[in-house]
Amino acid sequence: MAESDTTPTTVYDLIVIGGSAGGLSVAISSLRTGLQRVRVLESASRVALPDLIGPNQLDVGFGETVSSVDVHRDPQGREHLVVDTNRLSYRTRAVLVADRHADPDWSPPIALPDSDRIHIGNAGPFSDEDILVVGLSDHAVELCAQLADTGNRVVLAASGLDPSLLSPAGASVLRKLERERQATLLYRSAPKQFTLVNGFPMADFGDRRTPDLQFDQVVFAPGRLMYRPGDVGATDAALESGKLWFIGDPGDTTPATTAPGWQVGVAMADALFPELDVDPVASGLERRTKHTGAIEELRAEHYNATITAFEPTHSDLWVLRVKPDHGDTSYLPGQYASLGLGFWEERIDDAADPDAETRWDKLIRRSYSISSRMFDEHGYLTDDNGLDQLEFYIVLVPPTEDNTPALTPRLALKKIGDRIYLGPKVAGRYTLKPVIDPKAEIVFFSTGTGEAPHNGMVVELLRKGHTGPIISAVTVRESKDLGYEDKHRELESRYPNYHYMPMPTREPGVPKRYLQDLIRDDDFGQRLGVTLSPERSHVFLCGNPAMIGIPEEEDGELKFPETVGVVQLLSEQGFSVDRRNAPGNIHFEEYW
Repeated sequence: MAESDTTPTTVYDLIVIGGSAGGLSVAISSLRTGLQRVRVLESASRVALPDLIGPNQLDVGFGETVSSVDVHRDPQGREHLVVDTNRLSYRTRAVLVADRHADPDWSPPIALPDSDRIHIGNAGPFSDEDILVVGLSDHAVELCAQLADTGNRVVLAASGLDPSLLSPAGASVLRKLERERQATLLYRSAPKQFTLVNGFPMADFGDRRTPDLQFDQVVFAPGRLMYRPGDVGATDAALESGKLWFIGDPGDTTPATTAPGWQVGVAMADALFPELDVDPVASGLERRTKHTGAIEELRAEHYNATITAFEPTHSDLWVLRVKPDHGDTSYLPGQYASLGLGFWEERIDDAADPDAETRWDKLIRRSYSISSRMFDEHGYLTDDNGLDQLEFYIVLVPPTEDNTPALTPRLALKKIGDRIYLGPKVAGRYTLKPVIDPKAEIVFFSTGTGEAPHNGMVVELLRKGHTGPIISAVTVRESKDLGYEDKHRELESRYPNYHYMPMPTREPGVPKRYLQDLIRDDDFGQRLGVTLSPERSHVFLCGNPAMIGIPEEEDGELKFPETVGVVQLLSEQGFSVDRRNAPGNIHFEEYW
């Protein structure tokens, strides 16, 4: 035990060793509960989440490595801990060790190809690169924040992540990265395997909702282990004082007092600072409860875009445009982006929503193909990449016995000027990239709002002077479900090589036919004089999976579904499905 002395020294309430997300969370919440003197000691030149320093007025000592933690008793008999670093010595009422070691036994859950572009833990520095971070811990958030700070485009694959289990600092930064469109979060996707394509990692998510994506770099967030007393030079007296705490699990074999993750702040406040009247919600130590103020806070935290147009074709079908607060709106025709609203928003129907109460403070995200207004205000073909908004074509999904839709019943109540979430990353390989012959026959098949990506693709072909036949065929229930028909008819009147073929299936007096019938009956040849050929034609499919009829590969053979789809009919004519390693001339949207 250190000897007492009479030298006047500033006594801190709390010293946090390590500027991790968990350590910063405890420091911030401790200040909010009423502690006056809290200092974070960080041995490196930056903390995990530096953007939190200024707004929370954190006192951080950079480049300070702790050499010992001991007990000191002043002449009045008051006991404090003494923390010695390579620069200073501190007296404090309590110490929290928030640093973590990398787990030397941790390894990625999947086999990885040998590549210097796939990393475990910290990597870089990188700038202006597409980077995938894999993990669902605070450490993964820390890596995302560091990479975004240096100007990279970041995607976090975090299948199974529950943001409520992150530290408050980690969850706050994650929301900020999304809100400012600096990172894309894949909450339901994790890579199943990686391959190298031209030396760059290609992530296969094994999920049609998340197509294969290629990155410049891949970074795994490895597991970490809590520090031990010897890592900070803790004496037996310090351990026995009850004033030295570690972020860790109560089952860890250590004489030090521990609590799981950032929640150690709750236990420390109760045990060591009895004078505090702790409000766990206000201090960030607990999730907030549902009330009007909380909903406004959640909207401010999550929503990053404004609805600038909401044009109903009818009550259940809308065209809307969204303008983001941050980031550009560039995309390739055919790609998609994600929209989101909170579970806290009202529904237009009275369907029982099983997730609404337990997840009331969470965000609902869904992917939607980007559509196109097709003509600008002057009547010219639009170049949507020159605009600052994105357009979407959305139908209200009704509830069924097996499914209660979460997003569209809430979106139905929105209006111009309302706020919404827009995902930061536009993605998708369903584009016009395979079309290189300006004389080729191009056919688009879609059901309902599946024609959204085709609107921009048609305009792009016409803008670039494509001279071959372009056909867009779409099935809907009734003619009133054709939200863009007038614009397609205008295109037909201007461009003799463009043909629009709407097919209502439940219109009185109109024979019921499906897109498959166009191929079976050779409508293109009989009505338009257009012959499709595997040598020069391309067919694009978006919509109902039964219409597409995606085959599964078994033992090298394609097995088609029981319902005959367009893919099977075209395959029988010599067409082939376009795959990553085997280019073809049948292209379909995969995220549906």
